[in-house]
Amino acid sequence: MVDIAEDGRTWLLSGPTSSYALHLTGADELLHLHWGPRVALADAEALAEDPLPGYWPFESPLDGREEYPVEGGPRFVRPALSVRTDERRGTEWSFRAHETDGDELRLRFEDDGLAITLHYRMCGDVVERWVTVANGTHARVELLRADAATWTLPDREGWRLSQLHGRWAAESRLTAAPLTHGEKVIGSRRGHTGHQHLPWVALDTDATEERGEVYGCALGWSGSWRIAVAQLPDARVQITGGAGYDDSGLLLLQPGESYTTPVFAGLWSDGGFGGASRAWHAYQRAYVIPDAGRGRPVLFNSWEATNFDISEEQQLALARRAAEIGVELFVVDDGWFGARTSDRAGLGDWTPNPGRFPQGLKPLADQVHGLGMQFGIWVEPEMVNPDSDLYRAHPDWVQYQPGRKRTELRNQLVLNLAREDVREYLWAQLDGLLSSAPIDYVKWDFNRCFTDAGWPGDPYPQRLWVDHVRALYALLDRLRAAHPGVAFESCSGGGGRIDLGVLSRTDQVWTSDNTDPLDRLAIQHGFSQIHPARVMAAWVTDSPNTQLNGRVSTLRFRFVSAMAGVLGVGGDLTEWSAEELAEARQWVELYKEIRAVVQHGELYRLRPPAGGLSAVQYVLGEETVVLAWLQAQSYGEPVPALRLRGLDPTALYERPETGEVHRGAVLLHHGLRTGLEGDLDATVLRLRRM
Repeated sequence: MVDIAEDGRTWLLSGPTSSYALHLTGADELLHLHWGPRVALADAEALAEDPLPGYWPFESPLDGREEYPVEGGPRFVRPALSVRTDERRGTEWSFRAHETDGDELRLRFEDDGLAITLHYRMCGDVVERWVTVANGTHARVELLRADAATWTLPDREGWRLSQLHGRWAAESRLTAAPLTHGEKVIGSRRGHTGHQHLPWVALDTDATEERGEVYGCALGWSGSWRIAVAQLPDARVQITGGAGYDDSGLLLLQPGESYTTPVFAGLWSDGGFGGASRAWHAYQRAYVIPDAGRGRPVLFNSWEATNFDISEEQQLALARRAAEIGVELFVVDDGWFGARTSDRAGLGDWTPNPGRFPQGLKPLADQVHGLGMQFGIWVEPEMVNPDSDLYRAHPDWVQYQPGRKRTELRNQLVLNLAREDVREYLWAQLDGLLSSAPIDYVKWDFNRCFTDAGWPGDPYPQRLWVDHVRALYALLDRLRAAHPGVAFESCSGGGGRIDLGVLSRTDQVWTSDNTDPLDRLAIQHGFSQIHPARVMAAWVTDSPNTQLNGRVSTLRFRFVSAMAGVLGVGGDLTEWSAEELAEARQWVELYKEIRAVVQHGELYRLRPPAGGLSAVQYVLGEETVVLAWLQAQSYGEPVPALRLRGLDPTALYERPETGEVHRGAVLLHHGLRTGLEGDLDATVLRLRRM
């Protein structure tokens, strides 16, 4: 909902529990007024009457108060907008108009032929913000920096900054630290979202998991990005973020051209970190994720079972085993195309290997469908091996710097999707592939970062950093429109491309290449701070975990760990015993019974994965599900009980497995088994309201 003052210079956006207000002064200075608990328009107008402090030589009264600081004039904070024309650098804008379109508010400004529009939309309690910059009359406008938003926090003491950091196979690790004066900058200069940071921050002063104010911001961009959190000299805090890591230039706008930033979303919650997470999850299910109401199937992926050594007969043998344990989607991973017998060849040649699939993918897909499962494949369209027909025909289609060595990582180069001919080639290849066989699912991978990001011959080659991502989005949108029954998963060597931008075009994401069930608890804990279980793919693989650490774990522990999101299986089922297959079928059946609660329910993190007991709870309607894990518990030491949340404290709930009856606000004993130090155990608990 958008409320506008009678003078048309104060605006208030309100959600169910929060409000966001801004005001335009008589000097056309756009000021931030309020972000927090819900207020009335009269309250916002009263805040607008507070005068700005006066200017003096070393400080600006605008700093820390402006809604969207631009470069130029008496400002010293980090500018959200920095532009350069042939005549000058900086912005001196004036207000032109405001308008509303449904629930969207637009504020229009102009600076000598440059049009700047600030966009706002309230989605539940999440405020979406983005900006459009258009060149009207200049011969050229260079966008050095165009951030999506600057967020201003209220005056508080003792701010604490939470963020998600990591690396390959250790993504989404949650950390928190006091915010000190100056700037804290996170981001990616790698061309994709990156394993090192998820584009999300949260700030609080004294919040717990279920109590206290939390301010969070999340950027929807799948390329290089930057978020800067600044504690200013007067203790005010501002958060600025957008596409691109530095200020070396985003785009060159010719007359009539425009640039629209990604969305930078913000959320205030007074329900602690858990309340904030539940609000983020609800927002993504309602406004971001395609077909979010549809549950994701249990899948089998062939990668860890076969690596590159695949054949139609071998995949069919795995498919039969997968069908026996109740899998609903069978995915053929890397190795099905071109000359792909290792990671040294074949990328770019998206046709089935004739020796492995002599009649293409259709016979295998038909047999998989005959087993009652959907059929999926792995692709990595943005990459090319030098040993490929594509590269031999078009060596100029990759990103490279003239006169420099073309750096190969994982024996591959990055295609320049900013080129129209590359985009059209990929469209033709992928559209043809999805039309050639009954394919239901595509795992879209991205296994290396940008290095030699050049575009010889282009007048403004650095635009490829932005245009590559825009081309990726356009290609995914086009494929989804042409093949509406196909689901897509975003993967980038695990969790290297997870953000609100790619989630608006894919059905789930590959959380990490680390499938060790104990390691995954911390990864999934961090992931849940911002993203819902509905998109978090997790696999049960073989034990010992030969891919990473050699850890031995029970099938029980592996399944309960993976059941916290979208369950998948990735072990070599042809090597599993009859007992293991029978147990796996029981776990898959149980997951299907609780799937709706896990994928669509509200999440409560009962205990973090810090050793000892950890647990999460999901609540949907009259049902709740608890997943609990015991880590490194010493023999004989009692395991603490769990106090459940999100239930009616006056109601009775029944455990269907045992018939036990519990009150809603119950301390639930879980039946976890203690053992020698280092033993792992896990359990699944269900309650239904009576």
